[in-house]
Amino acid sequence: MTLTQAIPTAIPDVLIFEPAVFGDERGFLQVSFNAREFNEAVGADIAFVQDNHSRSRRHVLRGLHYQIRQPQGKLVRAVTGRIFDVAVDARRSSPTFGRWAGVELSADNHRQLWVPPGFAHGFLVLSDTADVLYKTTDYYAPEHERTVAWNDPAIAIEWPLEAEPLLSAKDKVGKALGNAEVFA
Repeated sequence: MTLTQAIPTAIPDVLIFEPAVFGDERGFLQVSFNAREFNEAVGADIAFVQDNHSRSRRHVLRGLHYQIRQPQGKLVRAVTGRIFDVAVDARRSSPTFGRWAGVELSADNHRQLWVPPGFAHGFLVLSDTADVLYKTTDYYAPEHERTVAWNDPAIAIEWPLEAEPLLSAKDKVGKALGNAEVFA
């Protein structure tokens, strides 16, 4: 029995995972992660080492972040609220370098986005608040963290903005991808 369907995006390495949800009048059950099915879908033996939980309010835009050393793959989901989640290919040798894939993740659609190592990641909160959980394949290393500008015209992400985004100090000074330190 397949517990999760892997859905391709415009970038072959980035996948949307849609779990089977079993519900009745009492509520629901879903398997949010199954290592065997996940590894078969991504074609690699992935080990997650850290789980993160982020809560943000409407119009918060976090990203686009990546670690140039200790690159992190991320499996992202929204357990409350709604977000627009984005992965940007930051691997210079990749045929999809500089391209992005985005999807709405919500508590209602139960979807998850696989953001492989070598990609910048960010999200925009679309609901009043959102709780975002994500697994990472390596530990957080702030000394290796880099930020690409969320509004880099060369990437041209189509953010579903309803207002000016709320940004952290580091996100306000993100670099254009063409000027950023990226992966080979």
